[in-house]
Amino acid sequence: MIPFTKMQGIGNDFVMVDTIANPLPNLDLAELARKTNDRKFGIGADGLILVEHGESAPFRMRMFNPDGSESEMCGNGIRCYAKLLRDHGHLTESQVDVETGAGTLHLEIKPSGMVQVNMGRARLTRGEIGMSGQSEEEFREVATESAAGTFPATAVSMGNPHLVLFVPDAASIPLTVAGPELEHHPHFPNRTNVHFIQVLDRKTLLQKTWERGAGATLACGTGACASAVAAFLTGRAERSVEMQLPGGSLFIDYLESGEVLMTGPAETVFKGELPL
Repeated sequence: MIPFTKMQGIGNDFVMVDTIANPLPNLDLAELARKTNDRKFGIGADGLILVEHGESAPFRMRMFNPDGSESEMCGNGIRCYAKLLRDHGHLTESQVDVETGAGTLHLEIKPSGMVQVNMGRARLTRGEIGMSGQSEEEFREVATESAAGTFPATAVSMGNPHLVLFVPDAASIPLTVAGPELEHHPHFPNRTNVHFIQVLDRKTLLQKTWERGAGATLACGTGACASAVAAFLTGRAERSVEMQLPGGSLFIDYLESGEVLMTGPAETVFKGELPL
């Protein structure tokens, strides 16, 4: 049996497996992710997250999407990761560094229980994002066609790629049609996360998300960071904003250094055991 903890961050839910306390046998992790994330025949989640010892930092996070692909990072998932470290006794301090596929990130558990993550520097060039075209060019405010219409779009990487489209009414977007279409856009050889953003005011943005490898989700932390950066760079918002997602709000600060701080909740849903 594999002990697991089901957790969620503003509706973005994960199956968390602590491999430090309970090492995994030799398994096909992609197949394990497909089975555990399945909402009909498995536990059901937006991702499988493994807690491991790190090499350059005390801990390492690995995250697998429902389709079995491994993601570089997950903003809501890493907040859950911090809470699990504390709950399982691996962490006694309020701060910790964690290795991810997007680099080593600094996490801080606030007295309120909220978790703040320094997500690192937002990447803006095609080469850094993993787009086709001239590597030093930016993709900013480019009219982009989709089944939902043509909207100005900006690409940002937070260690994983994001396409941010600014729309007048996010609720009207046919997400299940436009999302997969843009996820596989030719500009992104490795696919991309897609976000439709409605600006409510200069400090409040509304976000609808189609995640690469997962589909429509209630929240995307790295996407909220990328969208806040894109909104500031295109003159739509201030550096500090509230991102309103279907599952709740995240608070994003885009620092003058280019780094991005994300603050939000993380909660345990239930615990169980998964048969091998």
